[in-house]
Amino acid sequence: MSTVDPSDRSDGSRPSASERASFVGRVIGTEDSTPLDFWVALAPDRSLQLDDVVALERTAPGRDTVRIFGIVTQIRARHEGARFDSDVFLIEDGVLPAEVTEAAHILATRFEPEVFIPPLPGQAVRRAEGEERDEALFFDGMEQKLAAGLSREDEPVYIDLEFLDGTRGAHVNISGVSGVATKTTYATFLLHSLFTGNHLGPEAANTKALIFNVKGEDLLWLDRRNTGLADEQAERYRHLGLEPAAFRSVRFWAPPVRGAETPVPDTGSRSDGAVRSFFWTLADFCSEELLPFLFADVEDDRQHYTMIVHNVAARLKKDSTALPDGGVTFDGTALRTFVDLIDFIRARVEDPATQQDWAGPAIGTGTINAFVRRLFGARKHVEHLIRGGVQRPDRHRIDRQSQVTVVDIHNLNDRAKRFVVGVVLRKTFEEKERSGLARPLLFVVLDELNKYAPRDGSSPIKEILLDVAERGRSLGIILIGAQQTASEVERRVIANSAIRVVGRLDSAEAGRDEYGFLPVALRQRATIAKPGTMILSQPRLPVPLVLEFPFPAWATRPSEAGPPARSESGASDPFAGIGERDLVAPRDR
Repeated sequence: MSTVDPSDRSDGSRPSASERASFVGRVIGTEDSTPLDFWVALAPDRSLQLDDVVALERTAPGRDTVRIFGIVTQIRARHEGARFDSDVFLIEDGVLPAEVTEAAHILATRFEPEVFIPPLPGQAVRRAEGEERDEALFFDGMEQKLAAGLSREDEPVYIDLEFLDGTRGAHVNISGVSGVATKTTYATFLLHSLFTGNHLGPEAANTKALIFNVKGEDLLWLDRRNTGLADEQAERYRHLGLEPAAFRSVRFWAPPVRGAETPVPDTGSRSDGAVRSFFWTLADFCSEELLPFLFADVEDDRQHYTMIVHNVAARLKKDSTALPDGGVTFDGTALRTFVDLIDFIRARVEDPATQQDWAGPAIGTGTINAFVRRLFGARKHVEHLIRGGVQRPDRHRIDRQSQVTVVDIHNLNDRAKRFVVGVVLRKTFEEKERSGLARPLLFVVLDELNKYAPRDGSSPIKEILLDVAERGRSLGIILIGAQQTASEVERRVIANSAIRVVGRLDSAEAGRDEYGFLPVALRQRATIAKPGTMILSQPRLPVPLVLEFPFPAWATRPSEAGPPARSESGASDPFAGIGERDLVAPRDR
């Protein structure tokens, strides 16, 4: 009887016990073996699955032993000895001799030392586990590892924090089909990992996140524990070194209810007083030159009336005087509603006596009429967001005192969404610019990026997002952007994202050039990925990794929201974790 072990090395030496246990097969010689990829025939009693990590050694003449690592990207099974499809029936009946063989395609990830030589046919291949797996995936060289999820074997997958916090790169871009790819959920998971994983050291308390809630009410419950979190999912958090808990410090902002005399927040199903209303006063609108954000469609820059927009914005800033209640006066005329303001603007641009000062010289009637039509078209969408006649209007200015600030815009029209996103981002960017410091970091989460930074055209919001993408790293602003279709987003925004993440993709979208960083097999897998499965690409690792992330530990709907935290007295405290200075009455009158 033969005493040859299939795991024996090609030079006849015996492997160690651990090497025999992890042995899976040998490099085959019927397919080309290159430094970039090769095939492994699996031993009869061994198996591999997609995304498994393998390792082997080769000693080249005159060189030290080279350790080669790789990831399984494809597996095939076939009958050896069969010529026709129908032979399978004869083989199964025992008439035709044949053997079932399995082979795995390996994409090389790392060579130590970096001598790029192909493995030789017949060399033993083993499963990489523990420290060897970390070395294969470059986790061993990451000074700070951010937990990004788990492999299908429940092994941790990490992001090199240096490529997220601006040290060597910045920004995250997430693509996927709406409702299936769980883009926003994964973005909030990354924030949760960042804030609870002790990665930021002394900077943790001052690091902030600004999240725009553009769809549904999912993000209005971040501060509530998820009652639907199963024990096994909670254990997955602990396996990543994370706490399965809700976000501790969150402030929620929502637009006022339309038509309400007082700015009562449109809180939807959340009625515990944790949501504050936000709006801009007429004085803010004039002094901060916010008018261009009402004309933020991408085609506006190609229209003649954009000249009027900037002229009018300049006049509003120059001629207005702020009132204590947020209203403004122009030469003694007090204005306290957005309707009053746009009527005033219309009169100034249409009156021949003031037209040149307000609209600009040599502006035709048709152009002025186009401007007025667009201005009045915005009225019904934003009049509750721009107002005066309110006591203590400063209480309705969006701030970032809590660690996480959620700005809810899901109930707004697209024009109003653009206005809010544009104004908030511009103010945020200007504040960071004035500080001149990259620390503490500010993470901005924005879904539907294709609406705000589309591939074609120009707009004030798009220019801000380009600034964030290109200069935000030096200012400490990190964009976590998401969209269904990366092919519709400005290329420079995508190109400046060091971390790329893909969930379920439409098959047509998966074929676009924007996903060229994905090998063909992973593009195909992206079209069938289930919710919670993501494909992660980062600069440190040459091959994208498939991962899963745990079920949210925070509530995403009212039915999941756990009871509020308890105060020291044992009483229910709906504001636990928000901070005393954050407390406000649910209705400001």
